[in-house]
Amino acid sequence: MISLKEQVSKVRSGETQAEAVVKEALNQIGKTQHLKAYLSVLPEYALEKARALDGRREKGEALGPLAGVPIAIKDNIVVSSGKTTCASRILENFQSPYDATVVERLLAAGAIPVGKTNLDEFAMGATSETSAFGAPINPLDPTVIPGGSSGGSAVAVASGSVPVSLGSDTGGSIRQPAACCGIVGMKPTYGRVSRYGLVAYASSLDQIGPFAHTVADAALLLNVIAGHDKHDNTSSTQEVPDFTAGIGKGLKGKSIGIPKECFGEGLDPEVESVIRAALAACEREGAKIVEVSLPSLKYAVATYYVIATAEASANLSRYDGVRYTTRTQSPKNLYELYAKTRSEGFGAEVKKRILLGTYVLSSGFYDAYYMQAQKVRRVITDDYANAFKQCDVVAMPTLATPTPKVGKVFQDPMAMYLQDIYTVAVNLAGLPGLSLPAGKVAGLPTGLQLIGRPFAEQELFQVSDAVEKLVAM
Repeated sequence: MISLKEQVSKVRSGETQAEAVVKEALNQIGKTQHLKAYLSVLPEYALEKARALDGRREKGEALGPLAGVPIAIKDNIVVSSGKTTCASRILENFQSPYDATVVERLLAAGAIPVGKTNLDEFAMGATSETSAFGAPINPLDPTVIPGGSSGGSAVAVASGSVPVSLGSDTGGSIRQPAACCGIVGMKPTYGRVSRYGLVAYASSLDQIGPFAHTVADAALLLNVIAGHDKHDNTSSTQEVPDFTAGIGKGLKGKSIGIPKECFGEGLDPEVESVIRAALAACEREGAKIVEVSLPSLKYAVATYYVIATAEASANLSRYDGVRYTTRTQSPKNLYELYAKTRSEGFGAEVKKRILLGTYVLSSGFYDAYYMQAQKVRRVITDDYANAFKQCDVVAMPTLATPTPKVGKVFQDPMAMYLQDIYTVAVNLAGLPGLSLPAGKVAGLPTGLQLIGRPFAEQELFQVSDAVEKLVAM
């Protein structure tokens, strides 16, 4: 498979027409529709954009860094063409009047959205099985999950319908599906990418990021979507460097921290063996491996599910059947309108998280749960800061187990929540994290997660690129 740079070069030179590239992507989507990666496809919209881009090239106009690249967009990121459902019945007919900032930036760079991808309902889940429209299927093995919540975006890339896609990551929702589907998934630093146009789950944790086949392609995509946005008060004003600048520079002089808390009870021995082999290869290539400690990591899942559900309870209160959501038929009064609309529109997992969030925010429990969780969040952030005094990046598995079988985790709420045991702390601390395939367990890929300092994505991509080349040898 050619790189994004090579594909863009062919479109810019006229060797390949953008229209032909988009037609091939749409054809591949059709061939793989049984995988349920997409909730909607945008053929007319995509072909119109492609033809316009080809027309600009023929006129000699300069084309952007993603000229002619077909891309899939997670269906909780709004696009003005087609629907944005968040894989929920309550939004099944919603059409956005505007494009998310990341979509605007993709279009300006010449990328062409071809479809909206499947996900856990409102991004609440770790398997993509909470989608109201049926779960996407892992193209590597239909008996195992594709990961969640951005399962459709991962499946779209892994199945070859698009070279790159966008997902969102609130507690591991990019990194975990990337690990399950054997591709690269990257969550940027909180605030690095605008959330304007991302349907909110947990506003202090959500972040949009790329899926790709290679680290270099993910870095190129992040170059386009990163940067301050006046529409998002939480977006950072930090300068955006060229994230591809470190690609190919290797590991010499870099130190990788291994948290001792991540390599003990609960970690599958075969997964541990693959991860340690990858780290040993890094050491042979000149990286320094150091042991670090993240003592508060054991509190991360509990802390995450207090904060995330509290924010979800507030954010999802807007879906009331009054303005733009699906509305129950013939309610007798206002109370029944609210109650029936939400009961009929939301799935079981979303209801569960709204109730939990409302509980931890309620009088008498706010201090005991929500405020306490915010204090632990600060401790987790401090633990990572202390670890980075000893290393450049932190490494750990993306998943503690081999990719779970379909239905196994979904039927056990605690098991599903523990799927994200190694990923949620990165969101709580607002750090950049990347998952890449490190090897195979039982014939399926397992992911190595690399975590960087705040806004040190360039360094994270450099290390990740070097590791990717080592484990692929």
